[in-house]
Amino acid sequence: MYKRILMPVQVPSEVEPLIRFAANLLEADGEIRLLHVIPTTTMPEVAREWRRSVNIVVPAHETGASLDLRVEPEVKAATDVSGEILESAETADVEAIIMTLRGDRRSHNPFVGHTASGILHHAPCDVLILNRLALAGDRIPRILLPTFRPAPTPKSMRLAEEISIRAGGIPVITLELAPRATGRESAPVEEETSARGVPLQHKVAFFPESLFGRRRRLPELLLQAAQRERFGLLVVGGEEDGTEGPILTRRVVEDLFRAAPCPVVALRG
Repeated sequence: MYKRILMPVQVPSEVEPLIRFAANLLEADGEIRLLHVIPTTTMPEVAREWRRSVNIVVPAHETGASLDLRVEPEVKAATDVSGEILESAETADVEAIIMTLRGDRRSHNPFVGHTASGILHHAPCDVLILNRLALAGDRIPRILLPTFRPAPTPKSMRLAEEISIRAGGIPVITLELAPRATGRESAPVEEETSARGVPLQHKVAFFPESLFGRRRRLPELLLQAAQRERFGLLVVGGEEDGTEGPILTRRVVEDLFRAAPCPVVALRG
């Protein structure tokens, strides 16, 4: 799916699971560029953190070798972390940035606002943000694609198909979220097989109209739809919700990831 992927990492524990996830989306001769940004340019902090970065670089090389993947780790120092990530993405001409939530332990905030907002709004490529459960590596029973349209975006569907194929052909369920005020209480389930052999189910999930049109209720709406299907890997695409524009704002992603009891991948592209 992608020829070159940039993976910003903050701690060593992210390295192996992120590379393994990215491997599912990497083309056969593709490359993963792993970037660790030291968020300061002040000495001796830079020197100290530079020495510690070996705990990120070494696992990157080892994981890449074990999976027979080309992984190129790089360490930089910059006070503007998001700017450094965006510059690296543009310089390397990557097709996707894959990252996890990163938090400020002092504020208990699971998302670094400036970094996340900068990347979501200004990246020149696709951006995939994963919650911790998406990196767990457990077997996924199904992939759920909620959408406010009759069908998900082509890029979201392609991502779901790639993951499905690598996971042995698990079903992909598209969930059209619609207000109950349309006059329908139920809709038939449509089943088919994609051109790539992935089993697809198309469903409509009806909700009270009061839940629509309120941006702060979107995470609740998405998780309710996923709960009706007994959860699975939830892939949320960066489409329009019909009320206030694109649904993947930093605040929506932050609230969704905080509350989700299932693996979630947010895709903006």
